[in-house]
Amino acid sequence: MNTFENNDAVPAGPPPPNPTAGGAGDVIPAVPKADHTRPKTLLLGLGNDILCDDAVGLEAAQQIRLQCDPAQVDVIECCEMGLSLLDHLVGYDRVVVVDAVQTGASPPGFVHELEANDIKILPRMSPHFFGIGEALALGQKLGLAMPSHVRILAVEVVDPFTVSTEMTQPLKQALPGIVAKVLTILRDMVADDPSVHAPEKT
Repeated sequence: MNTFENNDAVPAGPPPPNPTAGGAGDVIPAVPKADHTRPKTLLLGLGNDILCDDAVGLEAAQQIRLQCDPAQVDVIECCEMGLSLLDHLVGYDRVVVVDAVQTGASPPGFVHELEANDIKILPRMSPHFFGIGEALALGQKLGLAMPSHVRILAVEVVDPFTVSTEMTQPLKQALPGIVAKVLTILRDMVADDPSVHAPEKT
């Protein structure tokens, strides 16, 4: 007989539930934390790379990444929308969002410059925009470090619906000008931060 045997021992198993946690099935989401070591300015290119001109935000971000100092500006290409954008926004002071829009009132490649509060005036032609305002509001309510300056650059496009990995010719031709405009805006934003230098001109 084992003198150390305890017949009343409780079999090993999962720990008892935390009485302070939510009810059965409740999930407490993780709160994203700000990374204080990264740049304070973000370029967020939104779009879908298989929907023709809807990829313009992604294409612009790819080119801008090659022309910006990563120590000054973070560049993210994103196909997400809605509240899922929250994780990308936390911890930045300044954000520039580039995406496609189709109003029919401006020529292809025209850049509509808006603030975050102006998103509601855009026609419902770009689902990626919807949720940015909500994500900002939610982040502020949760006490997260959210950007104080958000600039929306909505690029007028020809065809954001056709399944294609190629943009239309008018958008391809307009892309260098779009990139130059975004770089100028980023340069001005970074110049407002005395701790860094503006992105280099190319």
